[in-house]
Amino acid sequence: MSLIIFHELGHFLTAKVFNWKVDKIYIYPLGGLTKFNERINVSFIEELLVTLMGPIFQIGLSLYLRRYYEEVMVMNKVLLLFNLLPIVPLDGGKLLSLMLQKIVPYYKNLNLTLIISLLSYLVSFLYIVFFIPSLFIILVVFLLIFKIYDEFKLRRYYFNKFLLERSLYNYNFKRVAYVKSIYGIYRFRRNIYKSESQILGEKDLINFCFNNVKSPIIIVNNCEKCYSVK
Repeated sequence: MSLIIFHELGHFLTAKVFNWKVDKIYIYPLGGLTKFNERINVSFIEELLVTLMGPIFQIGLSLYLRRYYEEVMVMNKVLLLFNLLPIVPLDGGKLLSLMLQKIVPYYKNLNLTLIISLLSYLVSFLYIVFFIPSLFIILVVFLLIFKIYDEFKLRRYYFNKFLLERSLYNYNFKRVAYVKSIYGIYRFRRNIYKSESQILGEKDLINFCFNNVKSPIIIVNNCEKCYSVK
């Protein structure tokens, strides 16, 4: 339990360094969860450090306790491997999502992360059932599927929040992405909608879709989908 608490302390303290708002900290049998009330569009480095400092704090404590309790290392390995699986909302899933956001649009990242999480979950669950016959661990891993389902239900909320932040705040990115619809907007790039007849900045594109403005001079590919985002 001390390893789990120290792990979440790593997330918590790092988040406080960057002035992130922390809502709650949950402690479970094989891990924990620190829930933040922060913008989606924080910097890559901030989110990477907040995610990594949990495992780093845990490793630091386990190395210190190793001098007194050898069995701590066994439990530490189990917790680390479990937490670093590429499954949301585990740290491994968060790292997976963060890396995907560097190369694919934010909306596509949400779906890809869920697909990879589900496949990783199925492989991990089958491995544990056949090679780790522990009813407790099997039960904990089984309950993880409900967390994945929660992330599936929240994907529209995340996308809406992402778009709202991009509409309200100014972000300066060196890299530019030319997009064909609102679903092609990248998180770590400056997005520009470009067609044969017009060019729109991402704020104009987002506001157009949110406001459901019908204009003969503004044409956005597949914009009927934009309205369902509301």
